[in-house]
Amino acid sequence: MRKLATLLLASTLGLSALGPVAYANPMVGGAPMYAKKNIIENAVNSKDHTTLVAAVKAAGLVDTLQGAGPFTVFAPTNEAFAALPAGTVDTLLKPENKDKLTKVLTCHVVAAKALAADVAKMAKADGGAHQVKTVGGCELTLKAEKGKVTVTDENGNVAHVTIADVRQSNGVIHVIDKVLLPKM
Repeated sequence: MRKLATLLLASTLGLSALGPVAYANPMVGGAPMYAKKNIIENAVNSKDHTTLVAAVKAAGLVDTLQGAGPFTVFAPTNEAFAALPAGTVDTLLKPENKDKLTKVLTCHVVAAKALAADVAKMAKADGGAHQVKTVGGCELTLKAEKGKVTVTDENGNVAHVTIADVRQSNGVIHVIDKVLLPKM
């Protein structure tokens, strides 16, 4: 019995020395998300993010989001874009509005990898809400209550994280139900 316990302990220590246990990413938009792929390589496969992917391409941000990162991307769904006032997405996608589109999209990107547990810790340490600056210069307010993360933009619009911690080779994606907008 003692030999078995020693063998089990040695095996456990040996496995833990190999590194962290593999993390199974959630499915997003009906597609598997792979932690070894970058943000763009995964996002293009999500049927729930076709508008976001089209916008990222129109803004010329593909190379940036394929870069080393790390990035945290709050990724609005097609439904979130559809909830914007009529014509907003079509207007933003026009070449003459590339700067505005870039500003909107980069207000969804933080230059750090922040998992939901990290957000919860930061919010708790800051009295319930944590302010974070985005790549686009926007200020977002992150909150975590009862295991749910919310993101509030500069205009007071609150997005709920519907799928958290979709790990990428260059960061993490959190799927959200609203488009975050900068003050313009």
